[in-house]
Amino acid sequence: MLPLPEDMESALTGSQSSRASLRDVHSINPTQLMARIESYEGREKKGISDVRRTFCLFVTFDLLFVTLLWIIELNVNGGIENTLEKEVVQYDYYSSYFDIFLLAVFRFKVLILAYAVCRLRHWWAIALTTAVTSAFLLAKVILSKLFSQGAFGYVLPIISFILAWIETWFLDFKVLPQEAEEESRLLIVQDASERAALIPAGLSDGQFYSPPESEAGSEEEAEEKQDNEKALLDL
Repeated sequence: MLPLPEDMESALTGSQSSRASLRDVHSINPTQLMARIESYEGREKKGISDVRRTFCLFVTFDLLFVTLLWIIELNVNGGIENTLEKEVVQYDYYSSYFDIFLLAVFRFKVLILAYAVCRLRHWWAIALTTAVTSAFLLAKVILSKLFSQGAFGYVLPIISFILAWIETWFLDFKVLPQEAEEESRLLIVQDASERAALIPAGLSDGQFYSPPESEAGSEEEAEEKQDNEKALLDL
């Protein structure tokens, strides 16, 4: 048997797969298709997905948690008013924690603006905030005198560094892949519904036509009977 050419094999494979996909689409319940499309459209109308909302909540938690630690640090080191004036009005890069708080505010504003307001679907914004946070904290830990000021000299830089990288991991491995998967599912369901609408529905029971029984057999019996009668008369 001669082998088929590659072009013919690919054409046969493509035609078989297309017929199989058409049969699969035709077997899908249109009600289920419409329900899936409505569910995906409902998610789009909400404007923001559940996983993106969770990310925005975590970004808000980042700001609130760093703010809480900074307020505790202000209260521990001689009262909020005196320490606040010392760290904000008389700001010193080598001993103040105010810049770490501003760094959390910077992360919050950029990430909420990019991923909640603008609904960005790219990682460049989180890459910017994480890079700035990491570089600033590394420089501050190396150059400043925070370690000589007690436990908060360790806690605030470490917590800010960890939270920034958790946000990066969550967006890159949870938010963006899940939203891309949901979008691809929506496109598949819409394409299936369009194909199902183009395929004609199968014949119903009332559309089957049963032809009347043929009278050939009865005519042959009548002729045979007449022949027998003629034979009897001849006798």
